Amino acid sequence: MDSTALLILLAIFAVAVLYSSVGHGGASGYLAVMALLSIPPEQTRPSALVLNLFVASIAACQFWRAGHFSWSVFWPFAVGSIPMAFIGGMIHLPTHIYKAVLGIVLLSAAFRLAWSFSKDVKVEPPKLSLALLAGAVIGLLSGLVGVGGGIFLTPLLLLMNWSETKTAAGVSALFILVNSAAGLAGNYSQVSLLPTEVWFSIVAAIIGGTIGSLLGAKRFESLLLRRVLASVLLMAAVKLIFV
Repeated sequence: MDSTALLILLAIFAVAVLYSSVGHGGASGYLAVMALLSIPPEQTRPSALVLNLFVASIAACQFWRAGHFSWSVFWPFAVGSIPMAFIGGMIHLPTHIYKAVLGIVLLSAAFRLAWSFSKDVKVEPPKLSLALLAGAVIGLLSGLVGVGGGIFLTPLLLLMNWSETKTAAGVSALFILVNSAAGLAGNYSQVSLLPTEVWFSIVAAIIGGTIGSLLGAKRFESLLLRRVLASVLLMAAVKLIFV
């Protein structure tokens, strides 16, 4: 294995640890790594979704077992997002538009990772119609670029006081899992383009996701580390949008 391949695996491991600690699958981080290495979009989108499936599954189980999940919060967003994520996965944007949209998504991800949300809030569940609409919008965008949507759902839940922090992480983890599966199903034509080395990346993501979700479901606070990762996402976003 050459040094570049090893660097990619280490980056995927680190991304999985940090993202899973907040209930995310890490797709935006994987996409950032691949964007910085100029990997073509037809490989980045399915690769990120495949890695998401494994890491989000682990995170969802850990947060669920720790009691940080709300079915009443989860299902309206999921019902709205799943069909739209499938449709988004079927759409293949021109490369220059895809890069611009992905760059904006990475900027949103950087914000999510760098921001520290207040934990002392009064939680009120969202209206059904609003949750369905928000889920649909998030699902479509997620399918288009190859993410699970947690980078949008988590801050939305917290900023609108629809969930407390740990529950938002648990809800987002399962949301990411079902969205990633739907997006990958819609994007099945590009799955065959995945490189054979993707299995090494999957192993790195599984190990990182297990460590991060165990820490995140308990008491791990990683704001400083998340801000470092946010800087990486910011650099990737600038490259995609302006280079």
